[in-house]
Amino acid sequence: MKGLDILSSPYRLNTLDLPNRVVMAPMTRSFSPGGVPTEDVAAYYRRRAEKGVGLVITEGTGVGRQASVNEPDVPRFYGEAELAGWKRVVDEVHAAGGRIVPQLWHVGQKRSSTVPDWVPPTPYESPSGFDSKGKRVGSPMSDADIADTIDSFARAAADAERLGFDGVEVHGAHGYLINQFFFDDLNRRVDGYGGKTLIERSRFASDILKAIRRQVSRGFPVIFRLSQWKPQDFNVRIAETPDALEQLLSVLIEAGADAFHLSQRRFWEPAFPEFDRELNFAGWAKKLTGITSITVGSVGLSGDVYASFAGESSRPAPLDLLFARLERGDFDLVAVGRALLQDPAWLEKVLLGRTSELNEFTPQALTSLS
Repeated sequence: MKGLDILSSPYRLNTLDLPNRVVMAPMTRSFSPGGVPTEDVAAYYRRRAEKGVGLVITEGTGVGRQASVNEPDVPRFYGEAELAGWKRVVDEVHAAGGRIVPQLWHVGQKRSSTVPDWVPPTPYESPSGFDSKGKRVGSPMSDADIADTIDSFARAAADAERLGFDGVEVHGAHGYLINQFFFDDLNRRVDGYGGKTLIERSRFASDILKAIRRQVSRGFPVIFRLSQWKPQDFNVRIAETPDALEQLLSVLIEAGADAFHLSQRRFWEPAFPEFDRELNFAGWAKKLTGITSITVGSVGLSGDVYASFAGESSRPAPLDLLFARLERGDFDLVAVGRALLQDPAWLEKVLLGRTSELNEFTPQALTSLS
């Protein structure tokens, strides 16, 4: 099959049937006043489903800890009004024939870059009380804090299934709380959630996945999002070698992950160029584990997301390389972020060969729910 044919072909993830291989990537929008998703938020996601996106992954939504979000209008996934808002979202997407999973999130010590002065009702939380620069800014999470955070992810997953969502994604990337536990400069704990090795420091993520598995149905898909890098250091790696990555992914699979969403700034860049000059992060995950692998990173655009945050525009980019990687079997699904944020009909235009109608992405698209 050719790349475009693969992109439009169905895919099965556990008990979930997807009509094609395109996933809407999670993108923080901050249009949920007080954390409650509105009718506009529901309509925003519905528009992507109406235009054929195979799976919608929502923006990050805070689990049941008051410090789980770092902006006042980021959605939350706990509370009567908040869950009622999410019920509206899932119903709208399903009414349009779509599939949708929420991204479950805890920001840890990571402050917002757009609302830096806002503080949550309780102090920010982190493994050892250090910020991204190694400065002590708080106290380590207590045993009780960790236990309740694990439970909060599990409660959120159970609520997601109860509300009718088609699965969940756990955010373990980009310098947020779960990701902070992976790195030895941020996780200096000497108890069972710390340690000298990556596998020891993966216990927090593993326990979250195990707790989720105990709360949801057997076939309910659980996706884990992972990145090698942190926003303050694009060159850092969680795993220095493919062998180390395989060990980490194996632990997460054993704990309950059904799929990996492998984030990188540009999907075409190799994850371990000293071992393979083409295989990207998702490609390595697929090669090492064989389970469902989702690639993401500037798909369909010339510039990466951090250029957009800096005020730069991005032109539509050819998809030949993406198609070639799909044909080679490097990954199973393709997450598209800003291109879909700019244009709900992006996939429809690509599949129908109307690529001349694709528009440049401008940062202004971030300022509204289109």
